Amino acid sequence: MTPIVISPLAIELARAQFGFTIAFHIMFPAFSIGLASYLAVLEGAWIFTQKSIYLDAFKYWLKIFAVVFAIGVVSGLVMAYEIGTNWSGYSNSVGPILGPLLAWETLTAFFLEAGFLGIMLFGLERVGKTLHFAATLAVAIGTIISASWILAANSWMQTPAGAVMGADGKFVPQNWFEIIFNPSFPYRWVHMVIAAYLATALTVGAASAWQLLHNNKNKVSRLTFSMALWMIALVIPVQIMAGDTQGDNTLAYQPAKLAAIEGDFHTGVQPLNLFGWPDRKTGELLYPIAIPHLGSLILTHKWNGVVQGLDAFPKKNWPVLDVTFWSFRIMVGLGFAMLGYGLLSFYLRARKQFYESRWFQWLAVAMGPTGFIAIVMGWTTTETGRQPWSVYGLLRTSQSVSPLTLSEVAASFAIIIVLYGIVFGSGLRYLLKLMATEPHIGETGPSPDLPLRTHGPQGLYTEPGSPVAAE
Repeated sequence: MTPIVISPLAIELARAQFGFTIAFHIMFPAFSIGLASYLAVLEGAWIFTQKSIYLDAFKYWLKIFAVVFAIGVVSGLVMAYEIGTNWSGYSNSVGPILGPLLAWETLTAFFLEAGFLGIMLFGLERVGKTLHFAATLAVAIGTIISASWILAANSWMQTPAGAVMGADGKFVPQNWFEIIFNPSFPYRWVHMVIAAYLATALTVGAASAWQLLHNNKNKVSRLTFSMALWMIALVIPVQIMAGDTQGDNTLAYQPAKLAAIEGDFHTGVQPLNLFGWPDRKTGELLYPIAIPHLGSLILTHKWNGVVQGLDAFPKKNWPVLDVTFWSFRIMVGLGFAMLGYGLLSFYLRARKQFYESRWFQWLAVAMGPTGFIAIVMGWTTTETGRQPWSVYGLLRTSQSVSPLTLSEVAASFAIIIVLYGIVFGSGLRYLLKLMATEPHIGETGPSPDLPLRTHGPQGLYTEPGSPVAAE
């Protein structure tokens, strides 16, 4: 294909625009995946133990899930339009692959989620707890299936298999099994799903800690705080190992990306570059802080293992160096901070100070957004490390962009920023107010916009001053 002639600055701005929208969007599906499974665990625990506290926690987080799910669906629509307007070359070439994958996502996942979501949200007192639990499980499974199709599509762009590019520049499917289960898909699926669970646990832990700072005796908040920290402490080591296996896969199939991640410019025995500044012009890592041989040991499991550097690839095929290098380090740094956070929780449990340590609760609040930041940083590493390719090694970004002027891209980007700030900013504000509201025994928990309710007979909640409340 002949590259479309377009200003390099316009291409970079179009990429930045898509990066902005996907960074915002990816947090909500990840939260939906984690919350749906968490709700299934809470409802299952209620059915198994018959303890109402699990039902109270379920009802409280169910309303938050509804808001998160809605924002995720709406924010995803923007990206679909954006691909059509800014990336017509990509759509034309990759349509025969991505079209069926997204259609299968709709048929197998979205219909499943949409079909049972209404029962999950409104059917507990109408269909019985067994059927309602089945609906909750269906929604949870649907979110994972949806993530699987999206990850299959994106992983195919990273490690394309099972298709060839025709003379007209369009990819022609040859083997759908190879397309879906491409070389990077299993590793990225495990890493992303665990990341969604961790981000959710961190958010639940932060919200519960905030509630405990205001009322340390709230039983629902204590339960969800404890569950969240168990999840973080037990799963973060698994996530670190999953990230290591994904690194091995990247070394095998995207060595230029790995060289950019590690800051390795020269082929040979590699140190572990902790910090530094990758300089594209000089082809050197400036101001490096490194541990000799450790990079080779981690990647090849050999002390003197040889690893390809960026000098093994044409400079025109080098990824975006500085963003890829630093986004990876932010992600890894947050991962080890989560590990320390989990170990602290073990220590405080052993000292019988888990619920009493206010400094730890403030730490939990501060750690709340780190899961989503790590997801965004990991996604940034993946996408900038793939450059200058839209489909790795086969379709360049310059061949994927629409013939747009810089002013057109800038105008659409500005509109998106304003709309996101108004519409989704309001949604986020309401979501935070919901999570800051203390859960109450026997009900979902009051809306932050409504007066606090008090206990009534039969476990009902009534407005203060009502005849029932007076009784």
